[in-house]
Amino acid sequence: MTIGNEVVSGDIENTNASWLAQRLERLGVVVRLVAAVPDEVDVIARFVRREAEENDLVVVTGGLGGTPDDVTREAIAAAFGVAQSEHAEISSRLRARFTRSPDYAARWAHLPDGARPLEIERGGAPGFVIENVYVLPGLPGEMKPMFESVEDELRRERPIGSWRRTFSARESEISPLLVETARRYPDLRVGSYPTFTADGPLVEVVVKSVDEAMLAEAAGWLEREIDALTS
Repeated sequence: MTIGNEVVSGDIENTNASWLAQRLERLGVVVRLVAAVPDEVDVIARFVRREAEENDLVVVTGGLGGTPDDVTREAIAAAFGVAQSEHAEISSRLRARFTRSPDYAARWAHLPDGARPLEIERGGAPGFVIENVYVLPGLPGEMKPMFESVEDELRRERPIGSWRRTFSARESEISPLLVETARRYPDLRVGSYPTFTADGPLVEVVVKSVDEAMLAEAAGWLEREIDALTS
């Protein structure tokens, strides 16, 4: 879940969501939903409350700065029905690091009660974890290392492996083979993504599974069949 009017409006591309979804799948986490919501406390709180109840994990990015539209801390506190309190040690570190605007930086240390702070070296606003919700900064340069600092605790037993290849073909040509792959290997996820270029149509085929042997077998079969069809 990405928070920010600028993302909802399309002013900023939501690269955080794509990066996080890919990293989560490598950890074995099946991503069920990607969403962007505006900087509105009620909307954020309602969304987080619902998704935290229905899913094992919710990852939130954005809205941790100190400007009026940075309402993530307040909204997450509202989602869990708790107050916010200043973490004195974090506040002290922020004041020491941001000497030009110490009071401004110290606001970042007001986290929901019961939250576990997340900090990175030379980072700005801390993230935090409360129950099954992980809240990270919106800046990619801070979001990525903070995610990497907690990814071991998110890791599942079996990562989701993937195979992908782009073919010079129309999606309609290879669709029967994709259907057959799904029939032969019902535990796999099979996707196809067509594009059209000046040199002709292309289609990228992606196959995913937590079973490495099955993935290799299915990808091998599908690749051979598509090559035979399009050669």
